[in-house]
Amino acid sequence: MSFRKKLLLLFAATVLLCVAVISASVYSTIRRSFEQANQDRANAIAAQFRSEFQQRGSEVVRKVESVAAGETVQHLALDMNRGATDSGEYVSAAHTLAGQQQLDFLELVDNRGTILSSAQWQAKFGYPEAAIPEAAASPAAAFLKREELPDSATLGLFAVRTARVGEQPLYVIGGERLDQGFLSTLDIPTGTRVLLYQNLDNKWNPKSLLDLNGPAAGADKIAPLVAQVRNTLQESQGVIHWTSDPVDAEVFHAIPLTGPNLNGVNRSAANQIGANPQLMAVLLVGSSRRPLIELQRQVVSTAMLVGGAGILVSVLASLWFAARVTRPVVSLAEAARRVAAGDLGTKVEVESSDELGELAASFNRMTEDLVQQKDRTLQAERVAAWRELARRLAHELKNPLFPLQVTVENLMRAKQKSPEMFEEVFHEGTATLLAEINNLKTIISRFSEFSKMPQPQRQPTQLNEVVRSVLRVFHAQLQNRELQNNVKNRIAVHTELADTLPEISADPDLLHRALQNLVLNAIDAMPQGGELTIRTATLGDRIEISVSDAGSGLTKEECGRLFTPYYTTKQHGTGLGLAIVQSVVSDHGGKISVESTKEKGTTFRIELPCEPRPWQTGQN
Repeated sequence: MSFRKKLLLLFAATVLLCVAVISASVYSTIRRSFEQANQDRANAIAAQFRSEFQQRGSEVVRKVESVAAGETVQHLALDMNRGATDSGEYVSAAHTLAGQQQLDFLELVDNRGTILSSAQWQAKFGYPEAAIPEAAASPAAAFLKREELPDSATLGLFAVRTARVGEQPLYVIGGERLDQGFLSTLDIPTGTRVLLYQNLDNKWNPKSLLDLNGPAAGADKIAPLVAQVRNTLQESQGVIHWTSDPVDAEVFHAIPLTGPNLNGVNRSAANQIGANPQLMAVLLVGSSRRPLIELQRQVVSTAMLVGGAGILVSVLASLWFAARVTRPVVSLAEAARRVAAGDLGTKVEVESSDELGELAASFNRMTEDLVQQKDRTLQAERVAAWRELARRLAHELKNPLFPLQVTVENLMRAKQKSPEMFEEVFHEGTATLLAEINNLKTIISRFSEFSKMPQPQRQPTQLNEVVRSVLRVFHAQLQNRELQNNVKNRIAVHTELADTLPEISADPDLLHRALQNLVLNAIDAMPQGGELTIRTATLGDRIEISVSDAGSGLTKEECGRLFTPYYTTKQHGTGLGLAIVQSVVSDHGGKISVESTKEKGTTFRIELPCEPRPWQTGQN
């Protein structure tokens, strides 16, 4: 990926990240604020409901107290204490008294808990009233209670007061309905609505869910929230999705309304009497999510708009910045490639005084230093090469010169002191002179060959054929060695040549010479016999030739110096054989390496390219 693309992606990613973080923060803040506002509205309505509830309860208590203190109730209580058993004349008294005090419910109950008169259902005359034992224990406050009617049941706010004219008390139970009429007295904010579920049945009853106009629509969707409150008696919250559109959803806060358990299971009323209450109703405060969803959508659209504009700006900024930054960088890269190709005189223009300009100036100084260093290195290498050549030549010439000197001196002494033996000494001396002269010729020839390594004359070459031609050269030598040195010292030759080896452009004569040197070294490394293995293989776009022996091996230090000219591990070697091999391989654009393990053998590997490079062939 180019530097410009990286800059573009970096700028775009930075803008997107910033927009995403800011949008997420705003989104989260709006959501928390909306939820907090919903909670505050629900709490406010609940507080208003409780205030209205207490006010209505106080009103009910006042009305019931007024009934209990009235003449009719006092007269009934006096008759009951006198032992009057016929109370039928009072059956309709509760209805009259309820009308006078504007009470929806009113019952007169004797000390045994038997209903003497009922305003809401006159047929209950003589029935027991379950509210008396519990409600009479805490007469100071109003409470919620289920009230049975002739055709249904309803929820009411009740109070109990006692009329005492004698020893036997008379109880007055009065109350008002808690239904949609009660909800109409609440001040409900815009975007909020209040529902009331009257918990009159053991199972969910959608008709018991009321709003300001009566039974509420879509009650089944609210059923799970009401069921959760019924199971836990704890305030709960949930989102109701009326349609697939999120803007139509509402957040409902469900608040339990409890009263005394009058069925003999729980014995006190919540908030008035004590713990273990009975759930009488659920107040549901709903807030529309439309403002939140619309605001969130606006935030998202704004974020997308800002993000798109930011990306456009980032593209323009990255193009400008990349043009300013990458142009000198590209120039430096191109100059570096030219330097790597050998053009040390390459210079780059210094166009600014900032860090990039300083980098360009440093590059120019580096190339100047490289040129100077190269010149010094070449001079030092030339001096070192000539010194090494002179040392090696002097060493190689010194060995045969000493026998020549001794032979000439022997001839001179024989001529002077023993003329009769001169003839014999002459023949021996001339033979020695000729042998040493031949040694000198050999040494001079090897140095001459190393100094006159020819350039490869390339042609299509099959390496397997080169390997076979080298082995044919050594075939007779290996057979004679086997006959002269017994079978134990024989050298077994193994070849593993690739069947589909491609042709390469190479000089077969130079490769033959290099392989011949490697095979000869392998044979010399196994004086006691062993195995010689030659392999060829294709490695991608290169061909590998390996020559392995089973000789004594080399140390790591010896492997590191093998290709140094004049270095040899042989007793009578010149140290030029492997240097010549490396020169041939290098001229063909390849590389040579050595792997050796002490007492196990040595392997030389040559890798040659299948397709020659123009600067390696010397062709255009």
